[in-house]
Amino acid sequence: MTDVLTPKQRRLNMSRIRDRNTKPELIVRRGLHARGLRYRLQDRTLPGRPDLVFPRYRTVIFVNGCFWHGHSCPMFRMPATRAEFWRTKIAANQERDARSYAALLDAGWRVLTIWECSLRGPNRWPQEAVLNTCKDFIVGNSHSAEISGRSTASDA
Repeated sequence: MTDVLTPKQRRLNMSRIRDRNTKPELIVRRGLHARGLRYRLQDRTLPGRPDLVFPRYRTVIFVNGCFWHGHSCPMFRMPATRAEFWRTKIAANQERDARSYAALLDAGWRVLTIWECSLRGPNRWPQEAVLNTCKDFIVGNSHSAEISGRSTASDA
């Protein structure tokens, strides 16, 4: 199947996709701030440049989009056009994520991953449940966790 957009239109569409201040990230930021937790944003000195950094608790949070990070959930679907390009790109993103998480854990940081599907889509959690789980993780003592859609809520 060929692309229905011209290369110029496709470039414009792709340039509008944000890597920070996404809706799921803003939901988490506002909710945790309202719960009294203070953080730094996008710390470039840490591996993987986490979305939220809680130095006091040595905890970082990544808010990952299901498409860009290849999450196995109903919100992820491999594109039909340029399939090999996307397979390679998403696999590279997953490998980079794994390296970043391992480096953070080795450095003594605690890592929480919040998947987009936990806040949007058919298997989303109630927003308060996601935020309460985040707060419990931050002030708790687990080393790493993941918040995903309800079908895999036992992972969190």
